[in-house]
Amino acid sequence: MRFLPCSLSSFLVELDTLDDTLAVFAALQATPLPGVEEIIPAARTLLIHFDPTLTQGRQLSAAIRQLDGQAQVQRAGKVVNIPVQYTGDDLGEMAEYLGLSVETLIQRHTGSLWQVAFCGFAPGFAYLVSREAGIQVPRRASPRTRIPAGSVGLAGEFSGIYPHASPGGWQLIGRTAETLFSLDRQPPALLQPGMQVQFVDATRSPVCVPVVKPQPLQQPVSGSAVMSVTSPGLQTLFQDAGRAGQASMGISPSGALDQAAWRRANWLVGNASHLPALEITAGGFSASILAPMVVALTGAPCPVMVSCADGTHFTASAEAPLALEAGDQLRLGTPARGVRSYLARRGGWAVTPQLGSASRDTLAQVGPEPLQAGTHLYAGNTPPHSAVQPAAMGLPLLPAPSETITLDIIPGPRCGWFSDEALTRLTSQYWQVTPQSNRIGLRLQGEFPLTRSDNRELPSEGTCIGAIQVPANGQPVLFLADHPLTGGYPVIGAVAHYHLDIAGQLPPGCRIRFRAIRPFTVFEEYEE
Repeated sequence: MRFLPCSLSSFLVELDTLDDTLAVFAALQATPLPGVEEIIPAARTLLIHFDPTLTQGRQLSAAIRQLDGQAQVQRAGKVVNIPVQYTGDDLGEMAEYLGLSVETLIQRHTGSLWQVAFCGFAPGFAYLVSREAGIQVPRRASPRTRIPAGSVGLAGEFSGIYPHASPGGWQLIGRTAETLFSLDRQPPALLQPGMQVQFVDATRSPVCVPVVKPQPLQQPVSGSAVMSVTSPGLQTLFQDAGRAGQASMGISPSGALDQAAWRRANWLVGNASHLPALEITAGGFSASILAPMVVALTGAPCPVMVSCADGTHFTASAEAPLALEAGDQLRLGTPARGVRSYLARRGGWAVTPQLGSASRDTLAQVGPEPLQAGTHLYAGNTPPHSAVQPAAMGLPLLPAPSETITLDIIPGPRCGWFSDEALTRLTSQYWQVTPQSNRIGLRLQGEFPLTRSDNRELPSEGTCIGAIQVPANGQPVLFLADHPLTGGYPVIGAVAHYHLDIAGQLPPGCRIRFRAIRPFTVFEEYEE
């Protein structure tokens, strides 16, 4: 058992086998430790998120060592039958790889119970394991760009089912019509850790994968709309603090990328700090005002232009309350600095939360749909928390595309997998933010890629916001709020939590210098 720091408030517990991992996970569920906020099990690790104001990593690691590591993994969970049409593109190739006939491979897949070990990658995607099946195959050398929903696949020792159409590198052996994830069901994920799956051969039955209906933007309300969106710009989403605690279904917290700016928008209009606001990416947002309101725009400083019903025009200030009247037209220009702006309305917006949050998770496709031209927004019914506030002062200077920003980092759990040269390059060279960046992560480009000294395949393990993951090409990805819950590439470092807001504001073309606040020369591990 090893304890590998991931961030200032999380660490990995590394174990020898999947059974060991599930046993310790079961022990932690049976004996919750104070200060632990969430546990994400994976193939050989547990990712422990904790509240650093209540406990510390070394204190928790000592307590975990004292748990009964020999606890038995529960295998008597609910059995879910999954009918499968075994016509996958890779079925014949995988049978040949295993030295089996196609019929024998199907019999092995259907003849054993599969346990839900953990969830990750996408909402409702369960990693299933069966020792009795004796099936272990490699991932595809070249992942497919699109795998249909309901596809049943194999990778390593696991079998899994794709809940939605997505890219993927698993070997496809069949397809099912079962709906793996639906917000119309409670709980939304069909498969949960501890459950068991019995695959049933339904090869001669048709597969009719149901169409997933878009989720509504706002709650059914009475009365008139208060705003009509003319243009959403590049992307406008509802965001709040996010939906922590949904790891069992493979859902990351998401939430506003610049949490300070989101809270400040609510503060300026007198709202409680938890209310959702509009997160506007790269400006360009415009709307017609249908009823009097007070709003505030924070974050990336967009030019704010108002055209009044009487034909007059004026430019308003960001980071200050703004009174708008019915008939006004609100337009936001492109910010010269930063990326994301936050628009809050006094009293809030009427929006339907999903799984406890109004945040849109762009990877999981959970939360209210992105705003579109013609979308009507309605007034929330939350009373204001206080009076409107004066203009905010002492704000951070957000970076422009041509500028350089320094982010503090700590060693990641797999920094020992990289050469000394790579560790030096991580902090000594500039990393440019590429246009392929989004809410999932910042794709970075450096003059020299990061090379590994350990080229083993890494079993999927939990990842945290701020993690700097290094794929095969050696060019890092800095995970942001919508990152996948688990990942299969090594994490070399992680951005300190106090620099996450600024990381969410880095525009394409901006350059990053990473500054290690803990030494990389000797990998830090919690000691006994």
